[in-house]
This record gives sequence, structure tokens and C-alpha cells, in this order.
Amino acid sequence: MATKKEVSVEDRLKDLYKLQLIDSEIDKIHVLKGELPVEVSDLEDEVAGLETRMQKMQDAIDEVKDQVSKHEANIADSNSLIERYLEQLKQVKNNREFDALNKEIEYQKLEIQLSEKKIREAKEKIEVKEATLGEATDKRDKRVKNLEEKEKELKEIIKKTEKEETKLLKESEKARKKIDERLMKSYDKIRKSYRNGLAVVTIERDACGGCYNMVPPQIQIEVGMAKKIVVCENCGRILVDEDLLESGAK
Repeated sequence: MATKKEVSVEDRLKDLYKLQLIDSEIDKIHVLKGELPVEVSDLEDEVAGLETRMQKMQDAIDEVKDQVSKHEANIADSNSLIERYLEQLKQVKNNREFDALNKEIEYQKLEIQLSEKKIREAKEKIEVKEATLGEATDKRDKRVKNLEEKEKELKEIIKKTEKEETKLLKESEKARKKIDERLMKSYDKIRKSYRNGLAVVTIERDACGGCYNMVPPQIQIEVGMAKKIVVCENCGRILVDEDLLESGAK
């Protein structure tokens, strides 16, 4: 029964270095996008929140306006009753009827005064609420304009990079399948630890290409031999020889 061929450390390092180069290109595209995706998302949330608030304000204004309409209807009803009672006064036959009608007229006048007072109060409320609504509307309009600008900027970047990013993501996925799970976990953990996403670096001018601290000569020799996985003593990044990929083509 044929046994699975063991992958040499050198080949594992080559695969890992290739993955790093691919992921670094993807990172460059993400840097190009910058904070735009987050800014767009935040602005969308803010606009949605403002529109919800505006709708609640408008509902409150409409409710107060309904109250005004009811009070105006009450005034109209009271005026109609007063007119009727005044006509009836012309036909009264005794003081008791006269006094009763006058009391009804006075009562309706008081109802009108009360309704007029409530209308004034309601209109003051409407004025305040409409001013607040106007401020919220202005703020929403500014945010919408800002959102449109950010979306346009992001779409232009995506349009320029989408094809390349899709290609690189496929290459990254393919490259990951060649690397064993344990090494892959270490790679991802190191990448997440640094903002530049560098987990695999070369030695440049006797220094680590990640943290720029000097690498001892003995460590450099071990890296060049590619017989074992060597990490930087200072930053923990995986060190590889800069000629590692070319060595496979020779």
C-alpha cells in the first residue's frame, strides 16, 4: 500500500511564503478601500436611525393636528348651538326658559374658550416639533449626501479592484489547501497580530523584514537551509530566505 509522500519543510515554507505574497496583495486592496466600507455602513445606520426618528416626530405632529381639528369641530358645534339657542330666546314664554337658554349659551361660550386655549397650546407644540423635525431633516439630508459620496468612491475602487481581488481570493484559497492545518493556524494567528498582516517575512540586510530587529548569523544560516521552521526571536514571524521561491525553479 502506497504511503502519502511527506512534504519537506522547504516545500511547506515555499507554500506558506506564496500564500503570504498573495494575501499581501489582497491586503493592499483592502488598504486602498481604507475605512470606506465601515464609513458607508455607519452612515447607512445613521440615516436609517434619523429617518425612524423623523417618522416618529411626524406621527406626533399629525396626532396633535388631529387634536386641533377636533377642537375646531367642537367650536363649530358650540357656535351652531349658540345660534340655535339665540333663535329660541326669541320665542321664550317665561323667565325659567330664558334663564335656562342663557346658561346653555354661557356654557357653550366656555366650551369655545377652552377649545381655543387647547388649540393655541397644540399649535405651540406643533411649532416646536416641526422645528425639531426640520433640524433632523437637514441632518439626514447632509448624511445622505455624504453617504452618496462615500458609496460612489467605494464603488469606483471596487470596480477597479473587484476582478483582481476575486482572482487573488481564489488563489489564496487554493494555496491554503496545500498547507497543513497546524501551520495554517499559526499563520493566521500571526497575521491577526499585526496590522500589516505579515506572518512570513524575509531577512533584509541581516534584519527581520517584519520588526526590523537584527537576526543573529546562526539563525540566518538556519533560515537559508530551510530544514526547519524558524521564527523571529523578537516578533514571532516566520522567517524565510528571500531566494526561497527561486530555488524551486532551479
